[in-house]
Amino acid sequence: MILLALSGLSIAQEATKEAVKVAHAGTWLAVLPPLLAIAIALIFRQVIPALFTGLVFGVWVVGGMELSGLVTAPLTTLEVYAVNSLADADRASIILFSLMIGGMVGITSRNGGMQGIVNLILRWANSVKRASLATVGMGLSIFFDDYANSLVVGNTMRPVTDRMKISREKLAYLVDSTAAPIACLALVTTWVGYQVGLIDDALKVVGYTDMGGYGVFLQTIPFSFYPILALFLTIMVAATGKDIGPMYQAEVKARNATSVQEVTIQHPTEEIDPVEDKPHRAINAILPFATLIGVVLFGLYITGLDPDNPNQTLRDVVGNANSYKALLWGTMAGVLVAAILSLVQRILTLQQTVNAWLKGIKPMILAMVILILAWSLSAVCDQLETSQYITTLIADTLSVHWLPLLTFLLAALTAFATGSSWGAMGILIPLVVPITWNMMEAQGVMDPAYFYLLYCTIASVLAGAVWGDHCSPISDTTILSSMASGCDHIEHVRTQIPYAFYAGGFAMVVGIIPASFGFSPWLAIVLAAITMYLGLQWKGKTA
Repeated sequence: MILLALSGLSIAQEATKEAVKVAHAGTWLAVLPPLLAIAIALIFRQVIPALFTGLVFGVWVVGGMELSGLVTAPLTTLEVYAVNSLADADRASIILFSLMIGGMVGITSRNGGMQGIVNLILRWANSVKRASLATVGMGLSIFFDDYANSLVVGNTMRPVTDRMKISREKLAYLVDSTAAPIACLALVTTWVGYQVGLIDDALKVVGYTDMGGYGVFLQTIPFSFYPILALFLTIMVAATGKDIGPMYQAEVKARNATSVQEVTIQHPTEEIDPVEDKPHRAINAILPFATLIGVVLFGLYITGLDPDNPNQTLRDVVGNANSYKALLWGTMAGVLVAAILSLVQRILTLQQTVNAWLKGIKPMILAMVILILAWSLSAVCDQLETSQYITTLIADTLSVHWLPLLTFLLAALTAFATGSSWGAMGILIPLVVPITWNMMEAQGVMDPAYFYLLYCTIASVLAGAVWGDHCSPISDTTILSSMASGCDHIEHVRTQIPYAFYAGGFAMVVGIIPASFGFSPWLAIVLAAITMYLGLQWKGKTA
């Protein structure tokens, strides 16, 4: 009887707790946890205390904001939210993938392979301009996944940019601003399956059957102004050597530094020197990374293949693929190839190989802690319905022609506050597509000639999510980019934001607004690129 009574009391308490959650969800309190985390991160330049503070405050709000909750909130943060973040299979895959690729970098650094690549690149990238362009080129080539892009490019190019005295902040910017944009735009990526699935479901809700989700996605590409302009801007910055905002000071400091330690202040990446008196063969790093990329692509194909559908296209295969499983396969294969090459050539012993793998993992631990906290904060925001509350703030729009711009800003704000571009897409596309369709119908513009409004609005969700993700200090891809580049995370955010706002401003003024009123998106991109270049030449400074 006592147990039953206690059980009943527990159920009643849980019911009350759920009622409190509903009462606070979707209110102005919902935006305070991410805003608090962002404010502390930007003011104190310490991301872990910032995330933890915002997370604890959010847990306190979820728990009803009772005085006793201030004591239990930190415990609940670890016991419930951090554990749940680790318990998610996809997120656990990201952690394992990140640790494994860090270990692979450790082995290829110790066996001299990374130094061999550096020596090869330095034959061409023998200047600041060429090293910067090589970084952008590598970022564009690894288009299929943003995580793989950030980690591979950052770790590979760091020794090259260090040699040329390019700041770690600059490297992190070039890595981050090529990773998500190219993954968002390319025709076959781990992003496309997710995006197409969201678009396809939303189109079914409104009864649009003239074109499938992938076909509509292809129509949105010319309207994805921010990702396109962000890529153009990285090329311009790399080619001209001109910088804006805090990046200029970072570059001046790097040029005048006598060692990379002077540039990297708070979180230097531990370097793993090659074994003495052993050859530096580039193949010992190229082959593991090529294996990684090849196995990931093969894994995407295998996991997405439907034997019962003989008419399945490559686009369908990628859309159905399990990207997390493919990434795990790729990193495991890459680590094994790196280890075998080291052992067969007698460059490393088995013990040295294991030690190098462990040393490669060590710099990734900080990034994983930040990721877990960011995911936990995202879960709190989901309970508080932060994104839904932001959406209601602009639910009553004036004209359908202004909807793409408002959608772009809303997606950016949502991704910025939650640190998740995919989360912003997942919440907004199911909401925005029906709103756009209904507004077009109500305002008498359902003619196919006006369907560009639908494409532009969907593209604005995708592009705005990437923009907000670039500006957010709690974004997972931003975190991975700074960690792989060996750059202090807050410094990376602080120096990247001016470039993100520069490209985002042109995306809105020269891209989204004219295109929403019928101007050609291709002409808008050309005009935006030209004016961006002229503005960089005018206001940019060379270190």
